Amino acid sequence: MRKRSLCVLTVAALTLSSALVGCGGSTSAQTQQEETTVETEKKTEETASADTTAIDTATEAISKPEPEPEPEPEPELPRSPLTGKVMDEELLRQRPLAFMFPINKQAQPQYGLDRVDVFYEIMEEGNMSRQMGIMQDWQDLERIGNVRSIRSYFVYEALEWDPIIIHFGGPSDYTGEILSREDVDNINGTGHESMGPDYGAFYRIPHDGVALEHTAYTDAEHILDAIEEAGFEKEHREEYYHDKHFTFTKDGEINDLSQYPDAVDATEIDMSGSYPVTQSALSYDEEDHLYYKRLYGEDQCDAVTGEQMAFTNIFIQRCEWVYANNDSREWEDGTHGYLWFRIEDPGYDGFYITNGKMIHVTWNKADDYEPTLFYDDNGNEVTVNQGRTMIFIIRDDRDDFDIDGITYYPDDHTTLTEPHEDSSDGSTEEESAPAEEPEFEEM
Repeated sequence: MRKRSLCVLTVAALTLSSALVGCGGSTSAQTQQEETTVETEKKTEETASADTTAIDTATEAISKPEPEPEPEPEPELPRSPLTGKVMDEELLRQRPLAFMFPINKQAQPQYGLDRVDVFYEIMEEGNMSRQMGIMQDWQDLERIGNVRSIRSYFVYEALEWDPIIIHFGGPSDYTGEILSREDVDNINGTGHESMGPDYGAFYRIPHDGVALEHTAYTDAEHILDAIEEAGFEKEHREEYYHDKHFTFTKDGEINDLSQYPDAVDATEIDMSGSYPVTQSALSYDEEDHLYYKRLYGEDQCDAVTGEQMAFTNIFIQRCEWVYANNDSREWEDGTHGYLWFRIEDPGYDGFYITNGKMIHVTWNKADDYEPTLFYDDNGNEVTVNQGRTMIFIIRDDRDDFDIDGITYYPDDHTTLTEPHEDSSDGSTEEESAPAEEPEFEEM
């Protein structure tokens, strides 16, 4: 009986123990289930929140359009270094002419003046001056000229444009050295070996009462044939060409010089104090902002179009000079009286005229092919208006000129508002002597 009771008690104890264990397992499972449920609900809420954020972001993206990309800058158009105006790229690549035009009264009018972009007038011997025109668009001209002889300083002035130089002789003693250089391409009407051949580029057209030296002409076809025969490059030579000379205004803008408080009125320009024979002068037209040129008191016009020469910009450039034969400023008997201008110098001054106003400037030309640069009195390069330019090169110590009735003398440099009183008699007789006719030159 006792053993069975123990067995019963043991079984009972085991049953009670199992029951207790069973109750404990059920509570742990329920807790785990509750934790899982909370965790699931939390994830659901996070997912829902993320979805809501994504929807809000998408909605915001739809309601807020993306900024438009900035437009690309327009490509820079090819522009002429002579005028600053847009020019056909093929034409721009072609070398210009540096053409020697006579200025004698009986040589007027002349052919091709309407194509000149930059025009120079410089004193020669015997109180007489001469002209050189830089012409970019010349390839269709049916007649150019008449054409006259050159001086060495015209060559140095021309080189900065990398041109083909067209002339009819010159004083061989003073021009042969520069014209015979391999880098200088010129076509010479007299064909003298020291100044280069003529390549068959010229012909005569006699006129009644006109001296023989004023009857030499050429044209685009003859010049192109001569360039071909000479083997000259028709397009600009990279090692000599500069595509920037003047700093030009932008399209639609005009530099009226109002930024300079000392600018003075300049509507009537009388250069007879520098060129007493030709009496070069210009008058300003307020409507088109151009200066119209005269010689000998008459309009200087192109022979074909009849149009008077007109310029947007005028530079009066003072230069150091000497007589070429003796390296001094005193003429000697028995010489030709040829001049030499030092146009590759820094530090000399001048004047810039445009839009009816004038300011004082300085200039610098560093080397043969380097451009001449002009600076205002603040040391900044002058901004030049787009258009044609007239450049008068005058002697630094002898030549004067009138602007709106006021005479500006050689020592009127930085002051424009108070030019000094004339202390001289204005005589120019001693400045240079009549030239004897040199060998191998068409005067």
